Amino acid sequence: MNDPRPDFRIEPRWPAAITVLLLLLLLEVLPGRIKLFPQWVRYVLASMVLVPMAGVTLSAADARWLRIERTATFLFVLFAGGTTVSTLGVLIGAMVRRSTEIGGLQLLTSSIAVWALNVAVFALLYWQLDRGGPEPRANRAPVRPDWQFPQVGAPEDAPPGWLPTFVDYLFLAFATAAAFSPTDALPMTSRAKLLMMLQSTIALVTIVAVASRAINILGN
Repeated sequence: MNDPRPDFRIEPRWPAAITVLLLLLLLEVLPGRIKLFPQWVRYVLASMVLVPMAGVTLSAADARWLRIERTATFLFVLFAGGTTVSTLGVLIGAMVRRSTEIGGLQLLTSSIAVWALNVAVFALLYWQLDRGGPEPRANRAPVRPDWQFPQVGAPEDAPPGWLPTFVDYLFLAFATAAAFSPTDALPMTSRAKLLMMLQSTIALVTIVAVASRAINILGN
């Protein structure tokens, strides 16, 4: 049977799937006293994302699998993002109380994990949000972009038909968490600006408050 959508483009899912697995690993390395949910919860939620990603790939981006994947990704982002913020709150509370249960080394490793979680969570969110998601974006659906990438703004310097993929959103999330500001991609909508402000705030608090305090404790 001929494919009714011969020119329909499907974005590879393996970079996003690796990021979900990385999120699981980061949640796993957090100290036990900081973990907020039972271990099985995060594995169930991760499976809820990975299975639809596999479904999208195997079904040649069937519309039902795309809807399931999008919903599952947003739910997973909500869970992982909430866990990131809650963990940051626990670490700050331990610092304020000068708790001896969480030492300087645990503070430092936990702050690194929280910072990396912040990057991975927002990369997934940006990837699913911009221009309606991976397939609408890959097939140039008429959806307003949330970010303007320089390769799109200067097509004479970009590869023919260039469009952002997951790696571009991962770099966007990394740069936002590292520089606390836009780097190459500029936010074009209010929700994009608000999300980048939120991500930068989480990264700033993690680095300035938690990581610096951990280094201070280890230095004494």
